Amino acid sequence: MIKVTYLILLIFLIAVFGAFAQNDRKTPLQTRLEPLIEKEVREKKLVGFAVGIVKNGKVIYAKGFGTARLGGDKLITPQSLFHTASLTKPFVATAILQMVEGGKIDLDAPVIKYVSYFRLKDDRYTTITIRQILSHTSGMPDVKGNEDYNWDKPEYDVGALERYVRTLYNLSLINPPGEKFEYSNIAYEVLGDVIAKASGMSFENYVQKNILKPLGMKRSTLFVRQTGANLLVSPHIRNKSTGKTEVSKIFPYNRAHAPSSTLYSNIEDMNRWAMANLNRGELNGRRILKAASYDLLWKPVASVGEIPTFPAGMKIGLSWAIWENQGRRMIEHRGADVGFRSYLLLAPDYSFSIVVLSNDAGANSSMLEIVKLATELMLEDSVRNIKGSSQK
Repeated sequence: MIKVTYLILLIFLIAVFGAFAQNDRKTPLQTRLEPLIEKEVREKKLVGFAVGIVKNGKVIYAKGFGTARLGGDKLITPQSLFHTASLTKPFVATAILQMVEGGKIDLDAPVIKYVSYFRLKDDRYTTITIRQILSHTSGMPDVKGNEDYNWDKPEYDVGALERYVRTLYNLSLINPPGEKFEYSNIAYEVLGDVIAKASGMSFENYVQKNILKPLGMKRSTLFVRQTGANLLVSPHIRNKSTGKTEVSKIFPYNRAHAPSSTLYSNIEDMNRWAMANLNRGELNGRRILKAASYDLLWKPVASVGEIPTFPAGMKIGLSWAIWENQGRRMIEHRGADVGFRSYLLLAPDYSFSIVVLSNDAGANSSMLEIVKLATELMLEDSVRNIKGSSQK
């Protein structure tokens, strides 16, 4: 009886220590990716990053690096909220496609059908369609710089977006509608107003009710005043005179630019957003889009052209940029505003996603290096899994 008891105890101890040993085995993300991030932060004196990775429907990585504010002691975590800038645009596209599914919007209808007061100096504005704006082929110009956003003169009232759209009457087209790709933040503000008018609620409330809430993105919001100071990180810029990093005196928020730029989110929530898109519109039993709608979102509409730091052969779909890796699709969107940088990569054919958020305007090259290495590691993992499956 005593021998049996000792045997049971021995088996138990072996199991326990075996579990500890298993937990001590570090993944390539820990042994190769983390040192790169820490090196970039240290050597380039960057303020902070948050990184999230999803594989086969599960979150396999979510971690923060650096601080929420220069000189502060609050560390960035997966819960820290960032201004995600243009990562807002795919939410606009999702909202439009929801309304297409519901019969409230026609992708090929002119914008003036939904926003009658939309005007441009060029009479060809009457032919601009919803699809053309989504794919950045409307021919509309872009903002000239951060000063055009009036980030230092934020508007918070519900009428801000419509007022902005009504100011566009003096702008001219830079291309004939539908002719070629030309990125336009201005055009996406118009789409946000289309959503507001077609839904009968504010753009922000529509996204909250129909996308963020169903997906369980509990801390994400388009309203900066709803973020909570304890989670919101500060933006950082380079002083033009000294070259040193400093906290930006201007925080990028203006309700007039909500559709192009003002989603506040964190790694935890963005991982959920990524999973929903990899699942073609479904997460934990909640569906925000029909699977077939992704055939529209991810169908190439036009060539982006040769742009430094972008993959060769990149094309634009409905908001999403599309390129190929060894014949398989890679879907992405990037964001940049005062003091913030962001990147979301979806690899639906490999079943993984990568999200990187930073509160440092100088982090662009580092962010690209992080995404590049993370992508290589995930592709290596996919190859190993394929080989493993074939050998069984």
